[in-house]
Amino acid sequence: MPELCRFDGIRIYMNFGDHAPPHFHAEYAGVNVEIDIGSLLMTNGQLPTRQYRKIRDWAIERNQDLIEAFERASRGEHPGKIKPLR
Repeated sequence: MPELCRFDGIRIYMNFGDHAPPHFHAEYAGVNVEIDIGSLLMTNGQLPTRQYRKIRDWAIERNQDLIEAFERASRGEHPGKIKPLR
């Protein structure tokens, strides 16, 4: 599970060879969620609203980076790192 980014106690990661639709995973306080890159909705799990908003804002700014990272990870390549907002 390569880590893409870490900020405010939130860890963002992707799995190698992961399934469609394009998504990423986030972990906060031991809770793991899956977030769809296109809609930015939590498709598996639930985070507190404050942390979800931080992740959503980050994902909006880094959308193209996320798409490219998912394409690499789905091919079994390391998805790379993505900068936090601040």
